[in-house]
Amino acid sequence: MSKFSKLGHALYEGTVSIDFVGRRKLWYAISAVILVVAVFGLTVPKLNMGIEFEGGVEYRAAMAEGAADQEHVTAILDAVNETGIENATDPQANTSGEDSIRVQTEPLDEDEARQVSDAIRSVDGVTDISQDAIGPSWGQQVAERALIGLVVFLALVILLIWGYFREWKMSLAAIVALAHDVLITVGVYALSGFEVTPATVTGVLTILGFSLYDTVVVFDKVRENVRDLPRTHMTYAEAANLAVNQTLVRSINTSIVALLPVGALLYAGVFMLGSGALKDLSLSLFVGMAAGAYSSIFIATPLLVQLKEMEPGVRAGDARARKHKSRRNVDPFANVPVYTEDMPVDDDPGVEEEPVEEDRRTEGNRSVPPGAPGRVTAGERPPSARPVSGTSAAGRPQPSRRPRSRRGKG
Repeated sequence: MSKFSKLGHALYEGTVSIDFVGRRKLWYAISAVILVVAVFGLTVPKLNMGIEFEGGVEYRAAMAEGAADQEHVTAILDAVNETGIENATDPQANTSGEDSIRVQTEPLDEDEARQVSDAIRSVDGVTDISQDAIGPSWGQQVAERALIGLVVFLALVILLIWGYFREWKMSLAAIVALAHDVLITVGVYALSGFEVTPATVTGVLTILGFSLYDTVVVFDKVRENVRDLPRTHMTYAEAANLAVNQTLVRSINTSIVALLPVGALLYAGVFMLGSGALKDLSLSLFVGMAAGAYSSIFIATPLLVQLKEMEPGVRAGDARARKHKSRRNVDPFANVPVYTEDMPVDDDPGVEEEPVEEDRRTEGNRSVPPGAPGRVTAGERPPSARPVSGTSAAGRPQPSRRPRSRRGKG
């Protein structure tokens, strides 16, 4: 068995434990720092909304294989700026693979769009060009539908968790963890400078399901552990912390298996294909999955414990568990070790035998002189040193045991 498997078994059995719940203030502080950075990304650099949300014209300049490089990007930007069109003074251009360059401008009319197209076509190396005009109204519809989908999803999550666990505090903790994941993902996306496209929205909605799945797994184990609190004499926090430790290896394995292919997609989208839907989708998935694995362990369960500890019943149960532990520590005989086959038989349990007087002993209220035989029970009588004498009934017929077939006959 590998060391990681042994560690997972020890975490599940409780012989090794990481105090996730007890250090919740530390995890809250770390999350607060990350959230501050995310909010900074949303307010200072801001989100780079794509053409699908703000509207505009997108040009794709086809080039020879391997000719799409930064030098040609600069040449195309200069050509567009030389047109003098107001909505084309700040174009965005980047490579899309090794044989295409994508250029985006603000909304243009037909004449302006044709002038920009001719300017791009005049750049050396451009073999063909295509354009696609998107109105701002379509982008607003996409944003509104994405927001509606997010609200409906959150409402269904609240109802699902409440109906499954019968505990609104679990629903609240799960929603806080989801909001934590979404805010971090969107903030990192803003800091990266990637465009927000419909693929980005798809990735954000996908990570909500992933984060919820991991949180429900941990909460299900919490419910299983807290069901036996009176028997195990654990506090609610200890039972919840044990649940996190028991599912820790599973959460790590699931996250790694999910992040590896998404990371490969992100690498291919950024370094091999350039801009595109694959890059936007993979970045949101990668950041969101990592944040979801973190929040289910370090945010959702500690927050649930903090909410449950406000209940009078939970506080009373925790007080009884602490009282039981303190009484067990005071009484050394309250925690008797379990017998095992390899336990030494000559271990002193800590009880001293009472000395027995050799000259006199008592039976009840009567004193017995030394050397006199004491009262014994069957099987405990010591053998006598006096030889057995012959019977005094010699010469008289003695009864003898007869076979069953001979009984009653002369």
